[in-house]
Amino acid sequence: MTEQSHLAASRELPPVGEIEGLVRFALAEAKRAGADAAEVSASASRGLAVKVRRGEVETLEHMRDRGLGVTVYCDGRKASASSADYSEAAIRETVRAALDIARHTSVDPCAGLADPEHLAAEVPDLDLYHPWDITPEAAIELARECEAAALAVDSRLTNSDGAELSTGEAVNAYGNSHGFVGGFAASQHGLGCVVVGREGEQMQREHWFSAARAAGDMEAAADVGREAGERTARRLGARRLGTTSAPVLFAAPVARSLIGHFVGAVSGGSLYRRASFLVDSLGSRIFPEFVQMHEAPHLPRALGSAPFDAEGVATRPRALVEDGVLQGYVLSSYSARKLGMITTGNAGGVHNLTVSGGERGLEALIRDMHRGLLVTQLMGQGVNPVTGDYSRGAAGFWVEDGAIAYPVEEITVAGNLREMFRNLAAVGADIDRRGNIRCGSLLVEGLTIAGE
Repeated sequence: MTEQSHLAASRELPPVGEIEGLVRFALAEAKRAGADAAEVSASASRGLAVKVRRGEVETLEHMRDRGLGVTVYCDGRKASASSADYSEAAIRETVRAALDIARHTSVDPCAGLADPEHLAAEVPDLDLYHPWDITPEAAIELARECEAAALAVDSRLTNSDGAELSTGEAVNAYGNSHGFVGGFAASQHGLGCVVVGREGEQMQREHWFSAARAAGDMEAAADVGREAGERTARRLGARRLGTTSAPVLFAAPVARSLIGHFVGAVSGGSLYRRASFLVDSLGSRIFPEFVQMHEAPHLPRALGSAPFDAEGVATRPRALVEDGVLQGYVLSSYSARKLGMITTGNAGGVHNLTVSGGERGLEALIRDMHRGLLVTQLMGQGVNPVTGDYSRGAAGFWVEDGAIAYPVEEITVAGNLREMFRNLAAVGADIDRRGNIRCGSLLVEGLTIAGE
């Protein structure tokens, strides 16, 4: 049995070296078949997901997936094909399919592999792989414990949208015809709960979750449930507001979305299409001087860590914003060429982009705001990436005299992202690390709050 056949028949995740072997085989086939250049990605993953609702198992899923993608370049033309079959015959067929497609694509002078000098010279161990050999029975009990803790918080918590536990691990490899082949294994686990409360005719719904590379780094099941229950109970009795203008404090879990809009605006695809409100802003002050944003792609166990990007380009720590000034863009090799620049190692996104600049937590920021809106939920997609106009449904709490006065709902927060970034009054120290954007609460002055 060949190495590829053995891998296809295996029940367990293959070691990194075997996935890298598949990549090398596909690259050799692409070269033999006449491609000028090629790149190959391969992965194998498995996982378990359990959802419990009102103490009963609603879903139990075992997941296994694998895939191999081939991209070829011929005479300035690019084409891709993929397969879930690891056999040598299937890989050859995938290469042939990509080459056949390339004959019908347009010439693009910016298409091509990342330049060799930018590729990762080594693949550091970032401690990303911590598989969790939890049984379905144990996963069910943890989910039940989480939900029970949530519902026990308050007698008004009458229903649940369920508690879900998930665990997954994957082996990934990438290689290209410059001679680079690299791979690594990673895991990610999560536990979350959604609770529904009722007070009179009013119903409220809130959630909480924990996620980590290692199961031992997650919050305890009872703590996750308790937080979900407390967040829901606090929302009961929500009122509507009259239309006004006031400071808005975006709590850390939703503040991340504001930074996401910023990242989108300084990403290469938006910039070369001139579809961003921050076109030609490099070197400009976007935020107040106290705001810093740094990428830290090599943090051990972090959810946004990676030794190289989707093109094999080495990831490196860097300042994206320094003293409020935009220091760089978020570029892949293709978008960099379109802009006449150099890749920043961000094919696939940012890596542990951390927003810093504040030493106060959420409670201190509420006191400092004195009077305004604390947003804990955002709804809708009312953001125009070209103009920066911002209008989203929101819910949260009205603040008076530096303390939460009452919950509010059915309101809209509106402004313009460029002005919102300029009018940022504070960055919280309560950094939410559950993703590739790590951000604390954000206090923004002078937004329009539309209500009754």
